[in-house]
Amino acid sequence: MNPNVANLLYLAAAVCFILALKGLTRPRTAVSGNQAGSVGMLIAVVTVLAAESGLNWGWIIAGLMVGSLSGAILAYRIRMTAMPQLVALFNGFGGGASLCVAAAAMVNALPGGSGPAPSLQMVVASTVSALVGSVTLLGSLVAFAKLQGLLRKTLHFKGQQILNAILLLACLVCAGRLVADPQALAWLWSLLAIAAVFGVLLVAPIGGADMPVVIAVLNAYSGIAACATGFVLNNNVLIIAGSLVGASGIILTRVMCQAMNRSFANVILGVPMGGTAEITGDVLYEGKVKATSAEEVAMVLEAARRVVIVPGYGMAVSQAQYAVRDLANVLEDRNIQVEFGIHPVAGRMPGHMNVLLAEADIPYDRLKDMESINPTFDQADVCLVIGANDVVNPDARNNANSPIAGMPILNVDRAKTVVVVKRSLSPGFAGIPNPLFAADNTLMLFDDGKAAVNAINASLKER
Repeated sequence: MNPNVANLLYLAAAVCFILALKGLTRPRTAVSGNQAGSVGMLIAVVTVLAAESGLNWGWIIAGLMVGSLSGAILAYRIRMTAMPQLVALFNGFGGGASLCVAAAAMVNALPGGSGPAPSLQMVVASTVSALVGSVTLLGSLVAFAKLQGLLRKTLHFKGQQILNAILLLACLVCAGRLVADPQALAWLWSLLAIAAVFGVLLVAPIGGADMPVVIAVLNAYSGIAACATGFVLNNNVLIIAGSLVGASGIILTRVMCQAMNRSFANVILGVPMGGTAEITGDVLYEGKVKATSAEEVAMVLEAARRVVIVPGYGMAVSQAQYAVRDLANVLEDRNIQVEFGIHPVAGRMPGHMNVLLAEADIPYDRLKDMESINPTFDQADVCLVIGANDVVNPDARNNANSPIAGMPILNVDRAKTVVVVKRSLSPGFAGIPNPLFAADNTLMLFDDGKAAVNAINASLKER
């Protein structure tokens, strides 16, 4: 293929990627944005295959078939509640692919290898790709284990930050020696091993409440590794795509940190959010929790003029979004104003609740972000919390000793009546009790989210 034609096609692919990012910023345009990104990737892959010569098509077709089959199975079987884990794995696969390409390029550049003699650009790019890719791969696997519940405890020990600093310095030393002597591959293998340990120790101490931010950080890392790989292969579209992913991941990380009142340094170093909670759930809840029924909740909702629904991870687990949509429609048919309060880190990844509610065809203008809904909670007759916990915990605002102290929350406790739908009084992802459950204006409906909302709907329709 003519190089000018290839570059023109790469430019078209890059435009598609930019349109994809723009489209994915809003639920209404997310589908078209996803389609634009898919078209761009198709153009990029076809162009690369057409522009290269001497390819082993057997391996390429085999990889295409395995990848396509794996992707189709994952897309078909994955539940929305497991999407954060899948994103963590995708970030890890991206980092793993980058380090494999970098290592292969370095091996092929040895005397007698199949590749050309290494240039300074290729060596530096390969080193960066190997370093960032290894950190991303192992860090993402730890994030996956945490999100999947396979790794429930954070790792903290004395001298942890000093050890991380030593590992980072060791990575830089190995990288420098590899750049100085590209034929000494022992430095490459040492770099990969040390970076892998560094990636594990970076993510292992990070607590549950910070995991959405970690997902964004690892996404940025995978983009940086891909961009470096583009310089290894002299591939313009990979450089552009990696830059877009890396930049968007960094921007998202900044937005997420602001939403949680956290600094990037504190998150990535595993610094706890606040103090240490000294009160247990047994002491907090004893004799203060008021259980209710679906029939009583229906009576409370029927008497309201304004209702705010706050969805959380529990709604995602029970797949209650369609029942919630039906509830909103029933209330609006009775001239009751219904809005949805969306915390930016509700669920376990950015936009989790927005996607679920959009999936149920709930109009986007009903979804209110934290900044716009918080000043109006005291005007809400009823706030219905479905499966949310940490993002509505008033200790973040009122208790300086709480592990989530300072994290912005939805001020649902200021509504006239709060109804919390939850299976039990178990803590949220941050692992701490929630005084909201024992508040004077709170009623607890203990049930599965979908079953509870369906029962409320049935009771309303009977009245």
